[in-house]
Amino acid sequence: MRDFDVVLLEEETGGYVAIVPALPGCNTQGETLAEVMENVKEAIDLYWETLTPQERREILKEKVVGIQKVKALA
Repeated sequence: MRDFDVVLLEEETGGYVAIVPALPGCNTQGETLAEVMENVKEAIDLYWETLTPQERREILKEKVVGIQKVKALA
C-alpha cells in the first residue's frame, strides 16, 4: 500500500478532475468528490500494473514537497 498525492481541480462545467503528479498521464474525472476519489484510486491501480519493477522503484523515490500558488501576469 502506498500513498499518492492527488491534485483535485473543479471543472467550470461541473465535476472534478484528479491528477496524480507522480504518475505522468494518470488523470481521471468524476461528477462528485466521492466519485473522482473512487476513480483516481482505480486509475492509480491500473497505472501501477503497467509499470516495470524499475519504474516502480523510481516512482517510490519521488515525493511531492508541496503545492504553491504563484502570482504571475498571465
